Amino acid sequence: MEPREREIELGGLRFHYLECGRAVAPSLILLHGFTGHARTWDHVAAPLADRFRVLALDQRGHGDSDWALDGDYRIASMARDLAAFADVLCPAPFGLVGLSMGGRVAMAYAGSHPRRVERLILVDIGPEIPPDGFTRIRTTVGNIPDELASEDQAYLLLRAASPRYSEPLLRHRIKHGFHRLPDGRLAWKYDKVLRAQAREDRRDVPDLWPDLARIDCPTLIVRGIESDVLSPQIAKRMLETLKDGRLVEIPDAGHTVPGDQPEAFLAALRTFLVP
Repeated sequence: MEPREREIELGGLRFHYLECGRAVAPSLILLHGFTGHARTWDHVAAPLADRFRVLALDQRGHGDSDWALDGDYRIASMARDLAAFADVLCPAPFGLVGLSMGGRVAMAYAGSHPRRVERLILVDIGPEIPPDGFTRIRTTVGNIPDELASEDQAYLLLRAASPRYSEPLLRHRIKHGFHRLPDGRLAWKYDKVLRAQAREDRRDVPDLWPDLARIDCPTLIVRGIESDVLSPQIAKRMLETLKDGRLVEIPDAGHTVPGDQPEAFLAALRTFLVP
């Protein structure tokens, strides 16, 4: 199922998003991770479109949405974007799935809008990030080149970072994650300021434990067993903090659980979202 492409203007920025499923079905919003884009959810959105109206958002500075001219990529600002997006498109309570950075945005939003989120899924992310995992992600993103010579170079680069991905899934990420420059080279579909901020270690890692404690809705934590971003200790504390929390750990998966083990991830979502 090919998603329907949509655009909406919020707070002076143009946002691109994808929609799958019937307009009258319960809404489910999907938020990608740092330097990701909405099309990374295609393999999740299509199977869920039989029960939900799935909305995958390109967050500011990512994918085909506008870049923030002032370089404001704070979690709080992205949570405000989500609030505006949901207010227009989801008048009723909705489900919310956030991977990595998207999960932190989801936590900040759900903590301040407890009546709006019906069910929340946090994918391999917590209110804090272990230093080793944080450093690895920022270093990896900060060190990649701004432009690539070809799709083959992009494939080799992404394959090294995502060894568990199937080839079709990796090719799909490449197809939708770059735009071609006039000279034929490829440029990433996200604001270069994000990489500059990573190189300069301009951290935006707010303490989200208070936000997590305010979340009332049933919340599923999905952790890749081999992840260095969500530690077992942080996951345990999250369960103790949440009013209605549960944990699923996916074997043979690292931080990018939906791509590492797509079938197991989708099964966990279905079990939680369709009780």
